[in-house]
Amino acid sequence: MSEATLVYDDDCGFCTWWADFFDDRADLRIVGFSDLSEDLLARLPEDYEECSHMVTDEGVYSCGASIEEAFRRTELVEPAGDAVGFLRQFEDYERFRERAYRWVADNRGRWGRYLSKTPPARRKSDDG
Repeated sequence: MSEATLVYDDDCGFCTWWADFFDDRADLRIVGFSDLSEDLLARLPEDYEECSHMVTDEGVYSCGASIEEAFRRTELVEPAGDAVGFLRQFEDYERFRERAYRWVADNRGRWGRYLSKTPPARRKSDDG
C-alpha cells in the first residue's frame, strides 16, 4: 500500500462530513466500511467498526490516533507534526486523545445536527 487510507463508517452523516473534510485537505484515500477490499479488511482490527482507522505502510492507526494522523497530513496542521510526534511519547496524551475521540464518537448524533452529509451507504440504498 503506497497511499495512506482513512477507513470510516460510511453509514454515518457526521463521519461522512469528516471524511469529506479530510479528502479535501489531505492526500488520502478515503474508504467506507461498505467498500472495504479483502486486503484492507485483513489489515484492520477484528472490531474495526468501532471507530475510524488510518492504514499506512507503517501500520494501522485506530480511533483517536487515526483522526490525529489524518489531521497531521493536512496542510492545516502540517507544521504541528513535530509537536504531535513529541506528544505521542506520553501515555497521558494518548489517554486524553482516545477519551476525546470516544466522547465525540459517542455523541455523533448530536454533533451530526451541525456537521453532517448524506452518507454514501445511504445514497446507494436510496437509489435502489
